[in-house]
Amino acid sequence: MDGFKAAFLNELFKLQKKKKIVATAVLSLLVVLVGQLAVSIVTFGFGLRLAGSMEFPFVVLSLLSYTLLPFFAAFVAIDAFCGEFSSNTMKLTLTRPVSRFGVYSAKVGMVGVFILANLLFVMVLALVAGFLFNPASEGILSIVKVLVAYLVTWLPIFVFALLVVVLANVLRNGTAVFFLAVLLFFTFYFFSIVFSRYSGFFITSSFDWYTLWIADVINWGKILRQLFILLGCGMMLFAAGYYLFERKDL
Repeated sequence: MDGFKAAFLNELFKLQKKKKIVATAVLSLLVVLVGQLAVSIVTFGFGLRLAGSMEFPFVVLSLLSYTLLPFFAAFVAIDAFCGEFSSNTMKLTLTRPVSRFGVYSAKVGMVGVFILANLLFVMVLALVAGFLFNPASEGILSIVKVLVAYLVTWLPIFVFALLVVVLANVLRNGTAVFFLAVLLFFTFYFFSIVFSRYSGFFITSSFDWYTLWIADVINWGKILRQLFILLGCGMMLFAAGYYLFERKDL
């Protein structure tokens, strides 16, 4: 356990030194500002109310969950594996007194922390923008709904990141992994529309499952079904990624 903790803290330390973190923060801020600018133009220019202070965070989440958020996670996952293999620093990582499973789990855990931090960062930005530019009296329940929506979005994006981890342990070229991940993303999205009856089995169709959690009438059956599908996919992808990482030659 101590070895995993040390490896995990080391991964977090390496992550905060990456320029990708700054780029992620800047792009997230720009998207929120551009979104708020568009809402303000429509509201004050055409007299149409698109989103109030509590609706705006959901607008931002619905936009980013299908665009930047999964690709930010993909970049970090690719860098954690392909980046270290290509720079030959993986050998140094594995010389520490930590098992391969500990190293692999630490890297996957770091990706999960990054996704959660990114979601919370975007949520805070969206809430602040909503209160500043779309003032309205909202109760604590509305804020709780926003928090729940952003937190539950973590799971499907994390499962998608695990898919990228599997690809990163199949291929060493980070660029190839990223383009393959993008291709799979759009393929899953296309299949979820064409085969809508089975859309629950495609990871990308779950990026908006937060809508089930914030509905006026919560359908626990659908939520549990999707939860079990995501957990099942996540465990299989985690196991597959570790199997490939364990057998990978340096």
